[in-house]
Amino acid sequence: MAYASRFLSRSKQLQGSLVILQQHHAIPVRAFAKEAARPTFKGDEMLKGVFTEIKNKFQAAVDILRKEKITLNPEDPAAVKQYANVMKTIRQKADMFSESQRIKYDIENETKEIPDARAYLLKLKDIRTRRGLTDELGAEAMMFEALEKVEKDIKKPLLRSDKKGMDLLVAEFEKGNKKLGIRKEDLPKYEEQAELSIAKAQLDELKSDALEAMESQKKKEEFKDEEMPDVKSLDIRNFI
Repeated sequence: MAYASRFLSRSKQLQGSLVILQQHHAIPVRAFAKEAARPTFKGDEMLKGVFTEIKNKFQAAVDILRKEKITLNPEDPAAVKQYANVMKTIRQKADMFSESQRIKYDIENETKEIPDARAYLLKLKDIRTRRGLTDELGAEAMMFEALEKVEKDIKKPLLRSDKKGMDLLVAEFEKGNKKLGIRKEDLPKYEEQAELSIAKAQLDELKSDALEAMESQKKKEEFKDEEMPDVKSLDIRNFI
């Protein structure tokens, strides 16, 4: 472990991997740079309050990361669940969106100007892909099949303002959900699965960054005769 600490403490890339933890929760570190003295202008107090709030949230996140162990092993369900729990604790302490809430926010903001149902579903697919979510049940394909059926029946592209047409689409969605075994009462379970899927993707990214940092250090003369540690043995708390 001593070698692992020396091996990674000098690596700027590891610091980059820790920034991932910040980026996933929208904590811009540069917002905390000490500001040069200047005259006070209208609105400065409001901005100061905003920056103070962000700083406090960032500190709350760091305090938790210093205490909770994160194992860089995205292939281990227990490690993924532990990472997800740590991130959940950070969000609760810092009053941040959960991943599901963030996705809902993205959907609401990125689709509000979309007039037709097909473009809406394509945007949902784009958001799902960006967030690293998988569609193991095939719900996405089902929704597009339902849209094809409705548009064939009404003989025109379906607009979201077409209440009758949208009611037909929702009815088709419900039929498809029934075939796939998707029930409204199971939504909390699906939300938890989505959180774990996102946590696994984030943990995999952290692992990749740590491996890249170690590979870079290994090329240096001072480390050439030392064995690279197993990334799963690293304790991020030692580098914060």
